[in-house]
Amino acid sequence: MKILLAVDGSKTTKKALAFLATHETLCGPKDQLVVLHVQGPVPPRVKATLGAAVVRDYHQDEASKVLSPVERFLDRHDISYRTTWCIGSPADEILAVAKREKAQMIVMGTHGHGLLGRALMGSVAQRVVTGCDVPVLLVK
Repeated sequence: MKILLAVDGSKTTKKALAFLATHETLCGPKDQLVVLHVQGPVPPRVKATLGAAVVRDYHQDEASKVLSPVERFLDRHDISYRTTWCIGSPADEILAVAKREKAQMIVMGTHGHGLLGRALMGSVAQRVVTGCDVPVLLVK
């Protein structure tokens, strides 16, 4: 099975990783794991002020801060994986990468803000679940 694991560096990312590590039926030797980190874009005015190279380095550093601990965890648990990161709307990018990678499942942590939180600020997990045509495993 090809699984897309969306990570953001939060506690729920750690819980999703722990879940995958303890369920070999999801992440066994024959399965493929693609780890994705999505960052929001830097406002155009900031990019114009700082320059493209500075912004590119910033995004690379931020991706490394999130992906490096995930890579160490997966290496310790002998789980094969590939990492990638991109810039954009998290829900839109997760859906696009899942489609492009032909993922058979998406795994992601959810903060579980509840109905009021979704109504006020939206939910990446909610948007992924409703916009996806493959199973989505949410770990809280």
